Formats: sequence, structure tokens, C-alpha cells
Amino acid sequence: MSESNAARNRLAHLPRDNLLAAASIYKEMYGDEKGIPATFQIIYFLGWKPDPSQPKPLERGSGEISIKDLHRLDEIVKKVHKNDKERTDK
Repeated sequence: MSESNAARNRLAHLPRDNLLAAASIYKEMYGDEKGIPATFQIIYFLGWKPDPSQPKPLERGSGEISIKDLHRLDEIVKKVHKNDKERTDK
């Protein structure tokens, strides 16, 4: 299920023996004549600490593209690239 752990000292992979042991225990605890039910929970965590070197956000209202125009993002990007090319060609 793509679980991951961002700790620097973590193992890069889960050993096969651990997976087989976990599957065996799960089957013993929750298995029945129909098989093994599969349930899971998704839990998200995010760790963040501000740093003085982190870029500061621009002032509110200083954006050049409105969020309401994001559905036209491809068109806007093409226009910006075209304008940049015209400026550099002069």
C-alpha cells in the first residue's frame, strides 16, 4: 500500500520474512472460511518547521493568475511562454 517512513535511519525495505510472518498472524487472527478480510486505515502526517532561509510568501493579491482561471492553465502557460519568447527575440 506504499507505506513510507521519512526517518533517516529507517530500513530501505521490509524484509520478506516480516511480511510472511505478518500475513500468517493476520490470517490466524482474522481469517475465516471465506478467506482473509482486508481492511485498512489511511493516516496522514506532515511534519514541518519554519526556517529563516525559507522563502517568504508574496503579498496577498500580488499573484498574476487567479485561481478561478486554473481550468485554463494550459492556455495561460502557452501565452506566457509566447510573450517571453517575443521579449527575448527583440
